[in-house]
Amino acid sequence: MKTFLKLVRWPNLLIVAFTMILMRYAVIEPVISKITVSIIGVTGEMTPLSLKFLWYDFLILILATVCLTAGGYVINDYFDIRTDLINRGEVIVGSKVPRRQAMLWHNILNIIGVAAGFYISWKAGYFWMGMLFLIVSGLLYFYSASYKRQFLVGNLVVAVLTAMVPLLVVFYEWPALYRYYEVNAFSSPDVNIIFYWVGGFALFAFMTTLTREIIKDIEDFEGDMAYGRNTVPVVTGVFTARIIAIILTAVTIVMLYAVWNLFLNDKITLIYISVAVVVPLAIVIYRLILSPGKSQLHSASTLMKIAQCSGVLYSLVVKLILDFNLI
Repeated sequence: MKTFLKLVRWPNLLIVAFTMILMRYAVIEPVISKITVSIIGVTGEMTPLSLKFLWYDFLILILATVCLTAGGYVINDYFDIRTDLINRGEVIVGSKVPRRQAMLWHNILNIIGVAAGFYISWKAGYFWMGMLFLIVSGLLYFYSASYKRQFLVGNLVVAVLTAMVPLLVVFYEWPALYRYYEVNAFSSPDVNIIFYWVGGFALFAFMTTLTREIIKDIEDFEGDMAYGRNTVPVVTGVFTARIIAIILTAVTIVMLYAVWNLFLNDKITLIYISVAVVVPLAIVIYRLILSPGKSQLHSASTLMKIAQCSGVLYSLVVKLILDFNLI
């Protein structure tokens, strides 16, 4: 069991699950609670909006996402045995877990994930949305088998799929909200604001994941070069790849402050993003500029992950601000 949990990167799976939970209960719920409607049959008062996607269906959505993510990690290790031996000196698939067993786990996890995805899509009233989970399953397979060997394609695929994690919560909550209040309210409320809020988290996830993937490619340069992978550092050179990562990190910092200035302008958010998010990102830039060694690159990758987690945890700050009207 310990080997299996290591194979599927259980800490990352927890982050995926907690991200979805925080998007629903720390962002979407407090945001829509600020919108009120007049409910048919209820006179004399306005009623705040509440979540309408059933909680147990939401748990199945998390299950589908986590299973597909776990399956993606398994198939990635399956195809990366040779390069991981060079870059990390050890592998799980092929040593602790037989290749045939790894492929079996990959198939089981994907079947569960896709089946659960079609089920909750059917429950949401849009069965065709289940195709999204089938497409994600295919993308994760072809990412490991082919895309990650192509210039920038693999990095973009991982960044897009990471950004989809918070967006999935909106994709399934919005139809439930629309259907309920279209029938039960005198006028259908505009809940598009939840797309803007969660979209901000998704954009941050995209930018930081893309940057981290490039940093990891620089770290894995030797193995990728040996087996002819056309990653960003292999094609452009390590120096240019570091410059690209620095630029992406700097752009992310600028975007954070731009969003704060244009839409929020509260001191709590400013202090939080400056200390918890921008400081780690600034250190990443410092490491990339002055410390090109492999251990320093690994440290930069870890700091980027810390910044990503801090970005997700900002959702708790959002809930605090909205619940206590601090803006």
